Amino acid sequence: MSFDPQSRLHGKIAVITGGLGAIGYATATRLAALGATCVLLHRGGDENAAARAAALPSDSGQRHGAIRADIVDTPSLQAAAAEVKAAHGRCDILVNSAGHTQPVPAGDLDALTDELIDDLLRANFRGVFATIRAFAPMLKATGDGLVVNISSIAGFTGVGSNLAYVAAKAGLDVVGDALAKALAPAVRVVSVSPGAVESGFVPGRGAEFADKMASTTPLGRIGKPDDVAATVEALATTLRFVTGTRIVVDGGRHL
Repeated sequence: MSFDPQSRLHGKIAVITGGLGAIGYATATRLAALGATCVLLHRGGDENAAARAAALPSDSGQRHGAIRADIVDTPSLQAAAAEVKAAHGRCDILVNSAGHTQPVPAGDLDALTDELIDDLLRANFRGVFATIRAFAPMLKATGDGLVVNISSIAGFTGVGSNLAYVAAKAGLDVVGDALAKALAPAVRVVSVSPGAVESGFVPGRGAEFADKMASTTPLGRIGKPDDVAATVEALATTLRFVTGTRIVVDGGRHL
């Protein structure tokens, strides 16, 4: 089996959860520009999702699409996988960028309720695992599958929007490493760990928060969705001898 670098992704099918989100759509744009056909999994309006998919680069006749699916609803994931198989016959790249969070100070133990913990672990850990489980047969069948989990530096710094989110990302990283071994050599699994990103992902964090984060980040700014997308692109093209690890994309924020 060869993991030689490649510059184009013609013939590849990329499934992206959270495909309408800032990071997910930036990733789809980059992969589509290299020739991949992208399928955006989403929970938004079908008409808007179809329009966003149709707007992706298509210089080689790709048939980009969008499928409504919820990562916390396993039957919807199984249905989405079946739809991808029926339409395209394969899945080469799976990018897990769906999830959500809510700011809760680490010291406010009462605010991190059982219900919120369960919700965040379901969305940011269980849902990612369930998505991988649903698409694993197609990824393995290619013999050269790639799973990229959009994680966070919160998973190893212990500092994030809340402690349940921290736990979910730490668990995702460790399980990703285990899956990299379990699914090898047919499928590579890598975590991409951003710091703060200009995406509106964390409710209530605006320009003031971004400026504060930028001022204490070694490279002097917070991340952009395309910084994360560029890393996913590299894993699909040039960084092909990489699996079972994390790539930190935070401008040195974790230091």
